[in-house]
Amino acid sequence: MSPRHLLLVLAVTTIWGISFVAIRWGVEEVSPLLLTALRYVFAALPAVFFVKRPNVPLKLLVAYGLAIGVGQFGLLFVAIRLGMPAGLSSLVIQLQVFFTMFFAMLAFGERPRWPQISGAAIAFVGIVAIAVERFESAALVPLLMTVGAAVCWGAGNTASKMAGKVDMLGFIVWTSLVPPLPLLALSMAFEGPGALAAALAHVTPRGIGSLAFMAYFATLFGFGVWAKLLSLYPANVVAPFALFVPVAGIASAALLLGEAITVPEIAGSVLVFLGLLVNVFAGRVVGRLRGA
Repeated sequence: MSPRHLLLVLAVTTIWGISFVAIRWGVEEVSPLLLTALRYVFAALPAVFFVKRPNVPLKLLVAYGLAIGVGQFGLLFVAIRLGMPAGLSSLVIQLQVFFTMFFAMLAFGERPRWPQISGAAIAFVGIVAIAVERFESAALVPLLMTVGAAVCWGAGNTASKMAGKVDMLGFIVWTSLVPPLPLLALSMAFEGPGALAAALAHVTPRGIGSLAFMAYFATLFGFGVWAKLLSLYPANVVAPFALFVPVAGIASAALLLGEAITVPEIAGSVLVFLGLLVNVFAGRVVGRLRGA
């Protein structure tokens, strides 16, 4: 991965980590399914009128929109509203790395090489170290919903890779048209017809800012760059970078939400970052040593 793309992917994962704080703030003021729908309304409009639709089959646009918008974020927002800690959410959802590798192996025949396997194993140890401190405080239902969100993220990553080398900003904008209607229908069914009126009556500047951050930074910029990188590199190279999200997520939750960060969590975060370094640089270093 080039240095420019490396900086971009680290910026995206940092933004995604901070976005868990934005989600927590958002669901405190707006019901979660409605908030998810609004996220995609703002991501799609007015951008869809200025961005050309990518040359991608409609079924692929719909599949990605449903997997990421309805599946990943619908489940995640509800889980956080039900009490899943923001920091722990940013950790558990990184199971998507392994689901992405699995789906890519099935869909494209991609086989992870030893740097990816070794890096993922080290990072997984870090995740376990962090999780030991946090799983006891997580209720079973929101925890399982977050795991389900990770499965949907892996499926969405696979769908975006199937799109190939297209305008990924256009891809993200146009797929953002898919989630609002199903999410609004789910909101009407589970949150009631008064959810929108309640949101308008109680939303604050912090809630509006959280929605804007999720729509423009986390969705348009974040997923646009992420999908672009998946079109340029194998999924087993790109996906492990998402393991940095819980490092940023736990740190921002500690700073902005007051969630405690313990010594095991710090140690686990170091292991996650070490796993990323192995994933990115180990193959290059070994190759240069063999060529020396």
